[in-house]
Amino acid sequence: MATSIKDKAPDLEWSTLPFSYVPTDYNVRCTFKDGKWGDIEVSDSEYIPLHIAASSLHYGQEIFEGLKAFRGVDGKIRVFRMEENAKRFIRSAEAIKMEPLPIEIFCEMVKKVVKLNERFVPPYGTGSSLYIRPLEIGISPKVGVSPATEYLVVMLVTPVGPYFKAGFKPTKVCISREYDRVAPKGTGSVKFGGNYGASLVAGEKAHEMGYSVMLYLDPKEKKYIDECGAANFFAIKDNTYITPSSPSILPSITNMSLKQLAKDLGLKVEERNITVEEIPTFEEASACGTAAVCSPISQIDDLDTGIKYVISPDNEPGKITTQLYNKLRAIQYGEEPDVHNWNYIFD
Repeated sequence: MATSIKDKAPDLEWSTLPFSYVPTDYNVRCTFKDGKWGDIEVSDSEYIPLHIAASSLHYGQEIFEGLKAFRGVDGKIRVFRMEENAKRFIRSAEAIKMEPLPIEIFCEMVKKVVKLNERFVPPYGTGSSLYIRPLEIGISPKVGVSPATEYLVVMLVTPVGPYFKAGFKPTKVCISREYDRVAPKGTGSVKFGGNYGASLVAGEKAHEMGYSVMLYLDPKEKKYIDECGAANFFAIKDNTYITPSSPSILPSITNMSLKQLAKDLGLKVEERNITVEEIPTFEEASACGTAAVCSPISQIDDLDTGIKYVISPDNEPGKITTQLYNKLRAIQYGEEPDVHNWNYIFD
């Protein structure tokens, strides 16, 4: 019997993968129609047939998620905390009047799409992973402003390297009061594409000025640290893990996990308002999220006042941030016991 190309390992340089789209073999889909979710379907097409009047195109009914699968030290594939992604996917759908995908269907789709694309899960030790992107869109034709009655969920996967080219190295970020990511009582706490579209101008300005991301302040008073680009923010001081509390922040599953690991290491954990004036007291600071896990911050520059807050004079990751990063990665790769049962492990 002839060997199919889909039985072979992909011709990829695993250790130098960028964080970008690489075609894989399959995606999986599920449609909500006539008041119910249908069967999970497998597709090898990278395209979606979509009506020109679909509500996703005209009224922004679109949400997404991001999670990863890892090839462990034992050769087994692990998916990290997919149930939490499923719950957040539901909250996002409800926030913009879309049909929520049940947790069990979400998890079944994740398992299926990873298994179908198993040859694209990067080898252990390469620093790369398989990124899983669930997407839900309204597909009903709509000209009047109203929610769709039909929805499509697609899950695609792609092998990725580190989100930031520097990897686990400190970067500089900036503050500007000129930009808001979301409205005070808007969609900031859900994973809605419009939030990310609203961040593109500020993000590109930060990149042009040599910063990795824009650190947003709260959209109401411009007094408190909110989110760091498309990632949560945390700081370390006085043996305490501090992260912002705000209705405008997306609840990060990575941040949730880091808070638990901080407690496991004996740190106190505080979720509260963090003023700009508190920045000089930070011993460490970092962005965190699925894509980068932890991205240490060496310096925060306030573009409005001209003040430069140096967090890491030696431009090295902080000790506690490094511990947290290494511990979370070790759990994801099966190098340490998964005492909190965060991983789904394929047989």
